[in-house]
Amino acid sequence: MEERSCATLERIQHEAMREFLDKGFQGAVLRQIVKNAGVTTGAFYGYFSSKEALFNSLVEPHAAALMGRYMEAQTAFAELPEEQQPDHMGKASSDCIHWMVDYICQHREPVKLLLTRSEGTSYEHFVHNMVEVEVEYTLQYMEVLRRLGKDIPELDKSLCHIIASGMFNGIFEIVVHDMPREQALRDVDQLRDFYTAGWLKLMGA
Repeated sequence: MEERSCATLERIQHEAMREFLDKGFQGAVLRQIVKNAGVTTGAFYGYFSSKEALFNSLVEPHAAALMGRYMEAQTAFAELPEEQQPDHMGKASSDCIHWMVDYICQHREPVKLLLTRSEGTSYEHFVHNMVEVEVEYTLQYMEVLRRLGKDIPELDKSLCHIIASGMFNGIFEIVVHDMPREQALRDVDQLRDFYTAGWLKLMGA
């Protein structure tokens, strides 16, 4: 009985993945998912309370993994002694981004749902939330540099948001264009070089 239940759940999620990837959350039709999975609507509600609950079951583990690793990297860096932070900045950023590229390449379909098909769900602001975290920690790091005696100009938070948004949306092009892993790593490294040079220019370095 339990095996049949697990098999039914897998069929529902498999068909949901196809429907959501094709039409997005808002365009997806629950009746079509149920039909393609070969179950009744009543049986579906034995597994999920709504279309959004079904969508969430597909993306939540991946949203948690991506945001969790990103926050872990940010907090670990911020907890370093201030005088050590400038020397660790490049490696900390590179390690986190490389991990994200690998994760995306290993979980392409659910991450694509999260990043490109989640309008109308609680995940539609996922990238925006990540950008907001990046801005906050960037401003904190600038204050650290000032305390270390660096002459860092005041930059508007709005500008920092634009830059961070451009960077994350650039990284997530991996998902949009289904890039092979090696190309994704190469492109993302060059993107980081581009943004690093821009930050150095803005900071007067």
